[in-house]
Amino acid sequence: MANQDKINELIEKRAKARMGGGEKRIEAQHAKGKFTARERIEMLLDEGSFEEFDMFVTHRCNNFGLENTKFLGDGVVTGHGTIDGRVVYVFSQDFTVFGGSLSETFAQKICKVMDMAMKVGAPVIGINDSGGARIQEGVTSLAGYAEIFQRNIEASGVIPQISAIFGPCAGGAVYSPALTDFILMSENSSYMFVTGPKVVKTVTGEDITTEDLGGAKVHASKSGVSHFLSENEEEGIMIIRKLLSYLPQNNLEEPPVTVSSDPIDRLDEGLNVIIPESSNQPYDVKDVIYSLVDSQEFLEVHRNYAKNIVVGFAKFNGVPTGIIANQPNYLAGVLDIEASRKAARFVRFCDAFNIQILTLVDVPGFLPGSAQEYGGIITHGAKLMFAYGEATVPKITVTLRKSYGGAHDVMSCKQLRGDLNYAWPTAEIAVMGAAGAIEVLEGRRLSEITDPEERAKFVQEKEEEYKNKFANPYQAAAYGYIDDVIEPMNTRFRIVRGFESLSTKKIKNPPKKHSNIPL
Repeated sequence: MANQDKINELIEKRAKARMGGGEKRIEAQHAKGKFTARERIEMLLDEGSFEEFDMFVTHRCNNFGLENTKFLGDGVVTGHGTIDGRVVYVFSQDFTVFGGSLSETFAQKICKVMDMAMKVGAPVIGINDSGGARIQEGVTSLAGYAEIFQRNIEASGVIPQISAIFGPCAGGAVYSPALTDFILMSENSSYMFVTGPKVVKTVTGEDITTEDLGGAKVHASKSGVSHFLSENEEEGIMIIRKLLSYLPQNNLEEPPVTVSSDPIDRLDEGLNVIIPESSNQPYDVKDVIYSLVDSQEFLEVHRNYAKNIVVGFAKFNGVPTGIIANQPNYLAGVLDIEASRKAARFVRFCDAFNIQILTLVDVPGFLPGSAQEYGGIITHGAKLMFAYGEATVPKITVTLRKSYGGAHDVMSCKQLRGDLNYAWPTAEIAVMGAAGAIEVLEGRRLSEITDPEERAKFVQEKEEEYKNKFANPYQAAAYGYIDDVIEPMNTRFRIVRGFESLSTKKIKNPPKKHSNIPL
């Protein structure tokens, strides 16, 4: 019977731990349209797969009367489970316990699952819903954050790290998600900022709401801090599960290959006519992407940020692939600071985790102007060039239309170790567009022509001559910089076959401690 008493005590303690901060606080969490820490884990993981650690941990703080209030688990639920049968480690902050604030023991629990994830080579998913550092604990709380940051840094490029922000995330707390690979925020319930609206008002005099300062939409569209925006927590969790289906467990494994029912030789005659007659007319590059990939499935990353470039994950014959594509539909697909940073980070992620890269090129150049120059477009453009040049995964580039100037080099050209570089017959590969080129080449002659009609006729003739020479892919093909000019409707087949031929690619960068990417 004594044994049964002890077992009953265990059952009671478990039940108490599962209640977090208690019924009232759980109701308050639900009233805000938010789920509890455990409910989120249940939605995220395969049913019945969660194994919890450190359920009986409590804080050790005796300041400000805190010793009189203790909760089992101390405000964070940690452990491991599976997503589609693959092991993942998770921590989920519990806002019902001290507002999800981080204590020394809270941090130790997170560090334990991160260490385990590194040991076994499995992804880490952190669900953030926290008021920040537990003030009563002082410097030990700050030290706890730094312990987590150090692990984020060491795990970077080794195991996938995903952060879901399902509530407040402010002050020092923002830096752990910022160090991870992907951040997801949920509309209306999550926000991130280093300093809140009250401090901003005191220091700068600026009056701003929580939503406008660090809401989900702001970070998805203006700052680019957030990679994914979900309408609610359920959709956010579905996105995380989908994202993981493209990723390997760690940097020593290949991404998970699935069987595709989409024929590799599927032809799409629509691609033959998708490029407009006029080279200044826009079209939606996503139509090209959906046409090429398996089953029209494409998980876009940073959908609302730097829309002049599109990045995301898809599959070709079941093999996960990272896609980077200029978007003529937005700012003519020009490369600017934000687009360069967005694409560079994505290329580096794919390279770190053995995900092959497809680049679709239609770029008129870099965005001109003092705002871009003062903002450091040179450095930011160099990031993208560096990312492509450093990447050792299989890389296929297809030039759809424009590929001008420095932007041609940056977009995975042959000389940046592009493995297979194809072009459509509509490709224009040159130093610049015809109008700009004629102004440079024929500037003196143009200044001598005073008659407007004669001038217009001269410009038209010279532009035609320039277009005939350069507004095609054949000069680049003549030098071997383009491996083949392909019929658009056959592009899917050529990409699949190309990646198959590159599946055994082996290439290494020179030994070094690490590179010094322009930051």
